[in-house]
Amino acid sequence: MRDYDAVTAFLGEWGLFQRLIFFLLSASIIPNGFNGLSIVFLAGTPEHRCAVPRGANLSGEWLNASIPLELRDGRAAPSRCRRYRLAALANFSALGLRPGSDVELEALEQEPCLDGWEYSRDVYRSTIVTEWNLVCDNDWKGPLSTSLFFVGVLLGSFISGQVSDKFGRKNVLFATLAMQTGFSFIQVFSTSWEMFSVLFLLVGMGQISNYVAAFVLGTEILGKSIRVLFCTLGVCIFYAFGYMLLPLFAYFIRDWRMLLLALTLPGLLCIPLWWVIPESPRWLISQGRFQEAEDILRKAAKTNGITAPDVILDPSELQDVNSQKQQTYTILDLMRTRNILTITIMSVLIWMIISVGYFGLSLDTPNLHGDVYVNCFLSAVIEVPAYTISWVLLRSLPRRYSMAAALFLGGCVLLFIQLVPAHLRALSIFLVMAGKFGITSAFSIVYVYTAELYPTVVRNMGVGASSMASRLGSILSPYFVYLGAYDRFLPYILMGSLTVLSGILTLFLPESYGMPLPDTIDQMLLVKGLEYRPASGCTRDSKEEEENPEILKSTAF
Repeated sequence: MRDYDAVTAFLGEWGLFQRLIFFLLSASIIPNGFNGLSIVFLAGTPEHRCAVPRGANLSGEWLNASIPLELRDGRAAPSRCRRYRLAALANFSALGLRPGSDVELEALEQEPCLDGWEYSRDVYRSTIVTEWNLVCDNDWKGPLSTSLFFVGVLLGSFISGQVSDKFGRKNVLFATLAMQTGFSFIQVFSTSWEMFSVLFLLVGMGQISNYVAAFVLGTEILGKSIRVLFCTLGVCIFYAFGYMLLPLFAYFIRDWRMLLLALTLPGLLCIPLWWVIPESPRWLISQGRFQEAEDILRKAAKTNGITAPDVILDPSELQDVNSQKQQTYTILDLMRTRNILTITIMSVLIWMIISVGYFGLSLDTPNLHGDVYVNCFLSAVIEVPAYTISWVLLRSLPRRYSMAAALFLGGCVLLFIQLVPAHLRALSIFLVMAGKFGITSAFSIVYVYTAELYPTVVRNMGVGASSMASRLGSILSPYFVYLGAYDRFLPYILMGSLTVLSGILTLFLPESYGMPLPDTIDQMLLVKGLEYRPASGCTRDSKEEEENPEILKSTAF
């Protein structure tokens, strides 16, 4: 009996075919980088104040004094949501009274912005905020649009794996790329905030689904030695490249509709990939379509300049790569023993907190000191060294201490931001980027770490439950940013404190580096402080200790 890796060993690990798959699938992730966080600029909120209609019959002095001052960031600034009652101001103006000297402004009655708002065009020419007045009493709608996108990501996570198992990785990859591109294009013609938000939810569903499909397709086609590289440096860094393109597009295109159109069109470049990227031979074999799988393998051998064996796939010799043991396990098995329940609870909390920190800091870039486009670009660039260092740490150092160190770094620097004097703005930005570096590194490590903690029989469910918690964290993250409207440092205090807490929790997890991957719940490594009595007869064959493609497949969920 031979498994799939043994059958396809003749192809080698890093031939032309594997390099094409690696780079083309990674390139298909680039649009995810700028579509997912485009809301930073699409829903950018410029400086604004109440509009005063031309027929208000106010003198120049009273027009300038019509907006009350409020304390914001330690300075007096014009109110964004209130104005003095225009009827009273018109009477004072008609009587020839002067504001400040003849009339005490602080004693005047105020009213909301009944005639709309005036928006600054220094940073944005137009956004969904300025188009549909998502400010003051409606300022909750901007964060809700972002949360609805992540709700779409959550729903897409539910269905993407099942759909790709039924219809094939390649079909789902290109169908959801079309879904993401198509609904983004329709968004350009949105006539209301409600229409925009519903379409944004559908874009989120398409985005995560094509990401998962590309992730799984790559891990099933590529060999063992390349798989980890693809799952870290390949997928993640190309996502970061897409993220870097976002502020570049936004800098030159300040109108939200034209910006969204420009971000949508690159999706069309993925169309030619249909004729280059093959279906997963593993999936075809699982469906009994051996001839199609063999044709793909023969084309791969030809691309690599290798002569394929006369018979590649013999159904009678192939092992079923999908273990039958998993069919008898349910989500309740994640709570069967105190040990696995503790790991599940800790993993869910850690994933949720990391997601809140990552997306919270990414979405908060418009609120940082300095140029919003430069800050967003820095936030994207910092991910490249973060992913690189996480790959190095995964190769050579213990998981628990590596991830805890990244979380402590990310959390502590966020807590220090409130101590930085107001005039040292560059230092504040540096600390935010250092926090983003630490949290991004932890985000990359936690995928592999969680997959190594759970046994084979429930690994998909364990990583899936943790990933679902991550989606919930991303849904909450816009509201952490929203808290900055009440206290500028409150989001950093909350995200920093939670991140430090997750670092402490990580120290109680078992260490998986250099340990055999557990196959059964009894073989799971022990959470620090819990008693453990292993079941007798729990042994592993040395071959089973090798990397299982199913592990990496599960990390996409």
